[in-house]
Amino acid sequence: MGQIITFGEVLMRISPRGNKKFIQSNMVEFYFGGTELNVGISIANFGGNVKHISCVSDDFIGDAAISYINKFGVSTSSVVYSKRPLGVYFLEVGAVMRPSAISYNRSHSSFSEIKPSMVNWEKAFRKGVWMHWTGITPALSKGAFDTLKEGLALAHKKGMIVSADPTYRSGLWQYGQDPKEALIELLNYSTIFIGGINEMNEVLGTSYSYSKSDFLEASKQLIETFPTIEKVFDKIRTSLNSSWHKIRARMWNGKEFRETEDLDITHVVDRIGTGDAFAAGLIYGLQQFDDYKAMEFASAACALKHTYEGDVNLSTVREVTSILDGNTSGRLVR
Repeated sequence: MGQIITFGEVLMRISPRGNKKFIQSNMVEFYFGGTELNVGISIANFGGNVKHISCVSDDFIGDAAISYINKFGVSTSSVVYSKRPLGVYFLEVGAVMRPSAISYNRSHSSFSEIKPSMVNWEKAFRKGVWMHWTGITPALSKGAFDTLKEGLALAHKKGMIVSADPTYRSGLWQYGQDPKEALIELLNYSTIFIGGINEMNEVLGTSYSYSKSDFLEASKQLIETFPTIEKVFDKIRTSLNSSWHKIRARMWNGKEFRETEDLDITHVVDRIGTGDAFAAGLIYGLQQFDDYKAMEFASAACALKHTYEGDVNLSTVREVTSILDGNTSGRLVR
């Protein structure tokens, strides 16, 4: 595989241990993560060649974040620095009928200061064959949107594969940019769409339902509207409660509709980063397998991420493949 480029904010996550609320404990633990970084590290764990581009704080916290990223073999040679602090979010992990809760502190973070002049995309793409972006980054600041757009335009010009996970979170878009217009502009540089009905409705201005027929119609309209997009992949989550989820996926690749079987996750350890694990599994899988096998691999990777604490999927290819082979009992491996 050639080098896969991810671009986005590096965040520190702070949580009480276990399923406690902050009011219950004066002891916390932290993890580094961030949507695009989670994808990059997971791909690196599968053996992929990954570079992550970001802007981190020029202090010991930023240094710790870089050391963490490098530990997984992800290149940080194009990371830049800022005097602003690293972004932080606080998480209380729910259980059963009590949902998890998140509070962000990122509006004046180091990454929010990034500008196009701070990233040498030509140099960053020297070995690049694939770029992955999400809707989180362009929502954070005008500088982040402009920097991402410049990178995507060059990636498109170079003929790189561009995967888009245009996650829409209305609370993030606070700097005056119209979210729909921004996402439409960025999707015009993209070739793989990783998202569901909500994301398609947002960019198409439609009101499709979650049914199979509506997914097919939405996917076809999306590809017609954005001719560069070739394939659509959708992860479907069924939540029985905070601790018990089911995961499956479906796709339209311009030729056929396929859908995976449900994977039952009867005890969720940590659901943060599970969508990122799906995207990482898909990006890796599409470079190794056919579309359906890649989607199966992505679903299994997503399911496994629910068993790890922290933002990142630590699974290997062997572990994901074992799930695909039906080894879901969790029996001790000797």
